[in-house]
Amino acid sequence: TTVDGLTQVFNRRYFVETLEREIGRALRYRRDLSLIMFDIDRFKGVNDSFGHLAGDHVLKHLASVIKTRIRREDVLARYGGEEFAIVLPEIDHYNAMQFAEKIRKLVEIAEFKFEDALIPVTVSIGVASLRGEIEDALEFIKQADTHLFAAKEGGRNAVKG
Repeated sequence: TTVDGLTQVFNRRYFVETLEREIGRALRYRRDLSLIMFDIDRFKGVNDSFGHLAGDHVLKHLASVIKTRIRREDVLARYGGEEFAIVLPEIDHYNAMQFAEKIRKLVEIAEFKFEDALIPVTVSIGVASLRGEIEDALEFIKQADTHLFAAKEGGRNAVKG
């Protein structure tokens, strides 16, 4: 299967396979390629305060909100737990950063309601774009993850790239 059962976006395995394919294509044809990795800030707190069903609801709603904002050729996937990724073919670093900021704002203003609770949700985002030193998916993911970590360390609800 290629789809995550809970969120109905692509799963990690499909994401990695797609990223490898897109890296090959981008290098071969000298095309832009960017990667966004993001996760929900303080997600453990959501589960602890509102329960795991609420946490699942947040994951599903987040995925559906972001799905409405991506292009057909973009690949949104659940990377694991509360971490997601978006493969952005033909998008350079500047435009990937702009898009990531739109996603950050979109999530910040979206209403995450579960039963009678309004759950505050923000995301931290790391952006990486294909440059000479990247030759495989793991390197690319590592670079985006490093930026994601910097966004978290810098206070969360931020974009770094």
